[in-house]
Amino acid sequence: MTRIVVASGNKHKIEEIKSIFSQAELVSMTEAGFVGDIEETGKTFKENAYIKAKTVCDALRLPTLADDSGLCVDVLGGAPGIFSARFSGEGDAGNRALLLKRLKGLDDRRAHFECAVCLCLPDGKAFFGVGRTCGKILEQEQGDNGFGYDSLFYSDDLKKSFGLASEQEKNSVSHRFRALEDLRKNI
Repeated sequence: MTRIVVASGNKHKIEEIKSIFSQAELVSMTEAGFVGDIEETGKTFKENAYIKAKTVCDALRLPTLADDSGLCVDVLGGAPGIFSARFSGEGDAGNRALLLKRLKGLDDRRAHFECAVCLCLPDGKAFFGVGRTCGKILEQEQGDNGFGYDSLFYSDDLKKSFGLASEQEKNSVSHRFRALEDLRKNI
């Protein structure tokens, strides 16, 4: 199995997965011929990863990898969590602004990125991996690298924000890297 479809429309996420999971030929779902939206109705990252992978795998009859991931802030009860990409309804900059507003004046800024990945095969088998990276939310953005909440997330592993980290640095400790490594062990 060397050609795998990535069930995502997020070009940043696809590039990140390609650089981490480099032993396989990965193609986006649109490159493979999948058109349409996938409704993420799961209540967990794992459920949403499975929904995306299964939908595309069933449609194309090709091995399909999907991830669902997000930022979980302790003092916000794990929010934005599975709603990270649509937290504010106004894109990445709006999401970061809303997060800073919700945390204004709070000292407890502990957070983690969580990721679940699912690989669905045309024979009906599904394999999973999970990963997490811990840190805290900064009071202001630092750096222009990455995407999403990266400029606000201070990585305990790297001792700097993901926004200041190189792609290689981030990928060596990221939740997505750890989930893909976990998946490799489970296949």
